[in-house]
Amino acid sequence: MKSPMNLVWYGLLLASVMTAAATGHMEAVTKVSFEAAKEAVNLAIGLIGPMALWLGLMKIAEKGGLLQTIARALRPVMTRLFPGIPSDHPAMSAMVLNLSANALGLGNAATPFGVKAMMELEKINPNPGVATHAMCLFLAINTSSVTLLPLGVMAVRAAAGASEPANIVFPTIFATTVSTTVAILAAKLLARGARDTMPAAAPPGRAPDPLEEEDNRPQPVYARPHPVFIFMIAACLLFILGAGAYHVFLSSPDAASALKDILSFWLIPILMLSLASYGLLKGIPVYESACEGAKEGFDVAVKIMPYLVLILVAIGMFRASGGFEAAAHLLNPLTSVVGFPAEVLPMAILRPLSGSGAFALMSEIVSRAPDSFAAYLASTIQGSTETTFYVLAVYFGAAGIKNPRYAIWAALAADFAGIAASLFICRVTW
Repeated sequence: MKSPMNLVWYGLLLASVMTAAATGHMEAVTKVSFEAAKEAVNLAIGLIGPMALWLGLMKIAEKGGLLQTIARALRPVMTRLFPGIPSDHPAMSAMVLNLSANALGLGNAATPFGVKAMMELEKINPNPGVATHAMCLFLAINTSSVTLLPLGVMAVRAAAGASEPANIVFPTIFATTVSTTVAILAAKLLARGARDTMPAAAPPGRAPDPLEEEDNRPQPVYARPHPVFIFMIAACLLFILGAGAYHVFLSSPDAASALKDILSFWLIPILMLSLASYGLLKGIPVYESACEGAKEGFDVAVKIMPYLVLILVAIGMFRASGGFEAAAHLLNPLTSVVGFPAEVLPMAILRPLSGSGAFALMSEIVSRAPDSFAAYLASTIQGSTETTFYVLAVYFGAAGIKNPRYAIWAALAADFAGIAASLFICRVTW
């Protein structure tokens, strides 16, 4: 059992069957095992569209040199975090785009960027199928949920009639900062005790590796569009920005609502158009390039399907067996000492395992008492943590990583830190 996922997956199955036997929920567990497998396949199929779209747009940005430009701009920070990755490598810019999309709450765009980054990291992996230090660190940062605006949670609070739906923004930023810091520290500390799998820097006089040779090859030269066409594109973009600002600020009662509308409805289409316009201005054949990148989306969906099926079935069985309630009951004497509400505990336990399940529990808590401390804490936890096992299955599954090494422990440390930080800041600010 070299991979910790063997123990985790078997442990979930064993706990599910034992709990179902004790609670008499074996029929529910049996039904869920088939339903969860079907839902996992549907989820993977549902990812094909977003994957194809955003990987296609990324291919345009890659051919136009935008990804390399982004990587160079953030070189000082990224090279400190990921010293084993070449500063101009496509994985660097893909990681930056992923973290930026996560910070803005753009989950549909963040996942393809993260998958692309993991696949690029696998290309320079000296031990294919085994997670490198960079992969473990990147996954830990992702699962720590670098979030600045928890728009989905704010929408639930507003719909439930909370007096201040946006009052979780500061607690969320605090908690996600703590969890991300812990994720980085845990990954770095665990890396010290693990054998380094990253290739060392090439000494002077050594022949360049295949990746360097590929970067040094002459790049295709594309015909630039006519200046009049460039002017027309710029005029159209300015018109869209001006019209957007007019409609958003005219229809929004305050600045917070305007910002939410911009991030929820305007940012994605403008980002898509901007990437396509960038490629067009660079002379890139945008449609052909987008189709080339979109093909990767279909391949990725097929790759991650087995990983999603197995992990989501195990999680579904554990939930149907009553395992979460049993775990919450066992932990309640300990958590009550620190003032953790009993009704929030099942949601906190479920959060690393099931995003939809945790979101449903959070929504139920908020709708029952939108201005209560339990709703305040549940909203902060939901906004500042991530579904660890889903992210692990999708990202590592897409890259073909079978041994995640210590990534799962660094990610779970970040989850625990995020929940603890949420409780602390909510107690201080409540």
